[in-house]
This record gives sequence, C-alpha cells and structure tokens, in this order.
Amino acid sequence: MSKTILRWYLHRLLIDRLSVLRSFSGNSGNKRLLIISESDQIPKAQIFPFIYHAEDFSAQYGVDIRELPLARFLDGRHPYASQVDAVCFQTSFHLSPDELISVVKKISAAWPKAKLAYFDWFAPTDLRYAEVLNPYVSAYLKKHLLKDLNSYGQPTWGDTNLCDYYSRRFDLGLPETCFAFPDGFQEKLLSGSHFASCDYLIKLFLGPFPTRESRAIDVHSRIAVKGSEWYSRMRQEALDHSLALEGRLNVACHGRVSRNAFLKELKDSKLCFSPFGYGEVCWRDFEAMATGSVLLKPDMSHLVCSPGVFFPGETYVPLAWDLSDLEEKVDFYLARPQERGRIARNAFGLLHDYFRQGRFVDDSEPLLQRLSLTA
Repeated sequence: MSKTILRWYLHRLLIDRLSVLRSFSGNSGNKRLLIISESDQIPKAQIFPFIYHAEDFSAQYGVDIRELPLARFLDGRHPYASQVDAVCFQTSFHLSPDELISVVKKISAAWPKAKLAYFDWFAPTDLRYAEVLNPYVSAYLKKHLLKDLNSYGQPTWGDTNLCDYYSRRFDLGLPETCFAFPDGFQEKLLSGSHFASCDYLIKLFLGPFPTRESRAIDVHSRIAVKGSEWYSRMRQEALDHSLALEGRLNVACHGRVSRNAFLKELKDSKLCFSPFGYGEVCWRDFEAMATGSVLLKPDMSHLVCSPGVFFPGETYVPLAWDLSDLEEKVDFYLARPQERGRIARNAFGLLHDYFRQGRFVDDSEPLLQRLSLTA
C-alpha cells in the first residue's frame, strides 16, 4: 500500500474517529483552500483526490488544503478562524433553498473574503441548486454532466432525466419538474471526479492489470431493486433480463454479498452488467474496470465526466436503455475472448495511467483559477 493511501486512512482516522483537525501550515506564501465536507461514502469519494494529492497541490500551485466536516463547521468547533482564501463545500441532497442559503451565509460570514465553490456529489445529473447558489459561488463542481447543456432548464417528468425516461417508459405519470439554469451559470460549471477516484479503487487501478487465464462467471449482475417506484421498475427490468440468461449461462445475480466478495466475483467474471442507479454513474462501473471484467451498461453517450472513461466499444459495451440488445451483446462478447481482453485492458489502462501520472492535479486548474488560487 502506498504512503499516499496510508496518509488518506490516517486523515480519515483523525477526522472521523478522533475529531482532530489540522491547522493550516505556517507557510505565509501559500493560499488556503478549505473543503467543508459531508460525511457519507459518496461525498468522501468526491474529495478523496484533493486530499490524496494535497502535497502535489502545495508543490505545484502553492495551495494548502484542509478538510472540515460540515457538522463541525455548523457547531463552530474548528481551528480555521484565520484567513481562508477559498471554500469548497458540500451539503446533503435534501436541503430546501432556504436551508442551503443559510449554510452559504454562515460560510460567507466566517470567511467574508473567500471565494466559494459548491461540490455537487449527487447521483443524478440535474442541477437542482443552480439557481439558488448562482449569486454566491464562483464555481460549481459536479461529478458528471449532461453533454448537451441546453437540456438543463427544461421540464422533466420527475426531478431527473432518468425519472423522465422511466416515467414515460412505464407510464408512471410523475409530476413535471423544472430546475432553472441561470444565465451565466454555464461559466461556473465544471465536471469533477467520479467514483473511480476513491481509496479502494485507486489502489486497484495503480496495481497491475488483473489477468486471469479463465473466468468462471459469464455475467456478473447482482441488482438490488428496492427504492422509489421508477427506480424499482427500472432495476426489476434489469434483474429480469439477468435472470433470463440463467438457464444457459453462469450468472451471478442473486442476493447481496460483501464488497470484498463482490470484487472477488468480478475478478472471476467475463462480463459485468451495470444498470443505472439513481444516477447513471455507479460504483460497479469502475469496480468492473478495475477487475478486468468487461462493462455492459446502458448507453452513456449523453454524459461528460472527468476523466472521460465511457468510450463505446473501447472501454465499455453500450446497451439500449430498454435493454433490448442485452442478450445479443452478451452472446457476442462471450464468444470473443480477445475482444473482451482488448476492452478490459483499455478501460483499466486509461485509469491506471490517469492515476499513475497524477493528472487530477492538472485537471483541477480551472477550479483553482475560478477561486483565484493560481498565480
């Protein structure tokens, strides 16, 4: 395990278990960036690369980074009363506009000269907080965005593009929702890191490609279905398609297992079917890529993410959103081990090189510029 990963685990131990927060360094020439964070696994994945590369940010840009849990900030228990140059902050998914503005005003009151950026870690692609935050933030970072920005500000059935598609597909009649996309907001919008940039996955991607002479599982497809109505209908359809393959193929699709067992199964799987969740991008997408299992997933061509990883026929196999071609593509790629190997190596190699070369630091320069943290 690398020293950098060990520093992340020590960082989490100090903050999450021991409630110890490190003061900024005494280097008066460095800018100070404070990340106010949510506590769950998904938001932590978004801030992981900033902490992981903290020494690189300091060396390359003269920016010191510290993390402050949102709960600690709201309680006023932290050592960052001195000048902070910029604040990147996360919040929960369910805040009302008034509650969100209250958080922003508390941050601005604590550091009135600091520029602000919002870190949107949410699963869906919508920008539900754009209108509320536009007057306050200099940047808005989201882990994946719709490629066609003109799609924002348009009404949907339900509150996301996925709700809209599956509500229409299953005739669920969800109420129409429209989140405003303010003038000028596009200039603040940035595509940020996704699930691949988390502790347990980066360890896998920095290692060797997981070669295996044979893989016993044809299709890995463990799918939970419990959730809101549109989600349950979508996931049940995906599970039904998986179950239909069972009679003639070795399919792993029943029940839940631990993460370690899940990854062990993927290392023994030729193909991994990863349907959408509440958003398009899922942990399983990168777990498949990290274990050498070829990812089959509903077409992702409408999305932008950083780093870009969803290249049809090169790093994953796109499926029709109604899954009508799932069986055909399963059979096609099971019969072509060399093609599977090519796609699996492409996907792994892309992320292996990205992390090995530390390209996240360079990719973060637009964010730093918008926060006036670069020379």
